[in-house]
Amino acid sequence: MAQNNIQSQIDLLQQTQIQSLSPQQVLTARLTELSIEALRQRVDNECMENPWLEKKEETGNGPDDYENTASSEEEEGEVVYGERPYESTEDDNASVYGSKDDIPAYQLYTQNGDNTPENIEYGDTQSFFDKLESQIYEYDLTSDQREKLKYLIGSLGDDGLLHKPLYQIADEVEIYQGLQTTEEEMQQLLKVLWQFDPLGVGARSVQECLLIQIRHDKGNPLQPLMERVIRDYYDDFIHKRWDFIEQRLHLSHIEMEDLIANLLKLNPRPGTSLGESVSQGSRQITPDFFAKTELDGSVTMTLNEDGVPELKISEDALDTLKSLDTKDMAKLSQAAQENLRFTRSYVDRGQMFINAMGQRKQNMMSTMLAIIKLQKAYFRTGDDTSLRPMKLEDISEITGLDISTVSRVCNSKYVQTSYGIVPLRWFFSKATKQGDEEVSIRMIRAALQEIVENEDKNFPLSDDKLTELLREQGFNVARRTVSKYREQMGIPVARMRK
Repeated sequence: MAQNNIQSQIDLLQQTQIQSLSPQQVLTARLTELSIEALRQRVDNECMENPWLEKKEETGNGPDDYENTASSEEEEGEVVYGERPYESTEDDNASVYGSKDDIPAYQLYTQNGDNTPENIEYGDTQSFFDKLESQIYEYDLTSDQREKLKYLIGSLGDDGLLHKPLYQIADEVEIYQGLQTTEEEMQQLLKVLWQFDPLGVGARSVQECLLIQIRHDKGNPLQPLMERVIRDYYDDFIHKRWDFIEQRLHLSHIEMEDLIANLLKLNPRPGTSLGESVSQGSRQITPDFFAKTELDGSVTMTLNEDGVPELKISEDALDTLKSLDTKDMAKLSQAAQENLRFTRSYVDRGQMFINAMGQRKQNMMSTMLAIIKLQKAYFRTGDDTSLRPMKLEDISEITGLDISTVSRVCNSKYVQTSYGIVPLRWFFSKATKQGDEEVSIRMIRAALQEIVENEDKNFPLSDDKLTELLREQGFNVARRTVSKYREQMGIPVARMRK
C-alpha cells in the first residue's frame, strides 16, 4: 500500500510538471517534432491567422547561411555542442523593435511572465500524436507504462493502424526509451490504446480495426450480426458479396440493407478522423538535414530550411503600440483601447512563435551535430555495421537537451547523407555486452545475414551452428538470442531454407 501511495505521488508530481510548462515551451515542443513539410504548412497557417506576423523578404539566403561543419577528424571534446536557452530578452526584442528604447512598456513587463496575454488561441497545433497522447492520463497507468504507450502511439501509421510487430516495438522501447519491457506488456498496452478515441486506432489490420469499433457499439441491436460478418465473412464483405452474406445469415432483403448501412459507417482508417489524410505509402520523403562527407573525411551538415521563411513583427503593429503606449489608457476611446489590446495580444503571439522557431532550429542543429559526432565512422565509410550503439541519453548528454526534446527531433526526421536518405532513428541501436566492450546488435545481425547468405542451400545451418559460427567471429551470443534475431530478420528456420 505504501509503495502504491509513493507511486501515486510521483505520478501526480509528473502531471503537475507537465501542466506547469509555459505556452512558449509547449509551442517549441510542438514545432520541434514537426518535419520540414509540416513546418512549412504550420508557418503559413500562423501567418494567415496572425495579422501582425509577416514573412521577411528573401535576401538570397541559401544553405550556406545556415551551414554547420563537423569534422570527422576532430578529437572527442573539441567541438562544443550545447544548448543556449532561447528566451525572449531585451536584446532579442531590440532586434525586433529596432532598439531598446523602442520596446513598448508592456513588453518589458512580460519578460517576467506576469502579463502574458491570456486566451490567445494558437490554432489547431495538435498533431495526431498529441491528440492521442492527451488521452493517456485518463487511464490508471504507471509513469513507465505511459512512456511505453506514448512510443506505441508514435509507431502508428498515418492511417491510425499499427504496421510494426509488437516484438519490434518492445525492442525499440528498450533502445530509444531505456525502459525494460516485453512483447506481452506491449500487447496489454495495445489493448488500452484500443479504447482511445477514435475507435480502431492501434489495430494491426483493417479487419481488427472494424471489429474493435463493432465491439464497442454495444447499444446497437445489429452488433452481433456485424461482428459475425467481419469475423467470418470478411473476404465476402470487402468484395461486397452482399447476396452471399444475406443467404448465409438468413436475412430478408430489408434486414440486409439495414446491416449494410451500419457496416459502411465503420472507419477503416481511423487516423483520418484526426486530420491525417496522407497515406504512409504515398508520402514523399523530404530530408530535414543534408550531411555531405568530404574527401578528407569531414562532414558538412546543413539544416533544410527550403520554403521556411524568416518571420518578423509588422512595422504597422510596432508603430501602433509605440504611439498608443505613450498615452494614458484612461484617455483613450473604447475603440482605441480595444485596438491596443488586439495588437498587443497578436504581437506577443507572433514574438512567441518567432522565439519558438529559433529554439527549434537550435534543437535540430545540436542534435544532428551530436549524431554525426558519435557516428562519424559511418559518415566516413557508409558502412552501417560501423554504427556504434547509441541511445537518446547519449545525445542528451552531449547537447544538454532533455531526452524528450531529442526524441521529438529524431521522430519522423530524415537526413540525406552521401550514402542515401535515412531516418534519424536509424542511427540508434541497442548494445549487447561482448567481454569488456559493447557491440551494436546491428553488427551481430549483419554477421548473421552474411552467414545465411553464404551457407550451402542444400544443407542450411541450424541455429546451433549459426551460434557457433557467430562465436567464432567474436560474437558471444546465446542460441535463443540467435533464434530471436533470425525471426526478427524474417529468416526462416533451417528446414524452410532448402
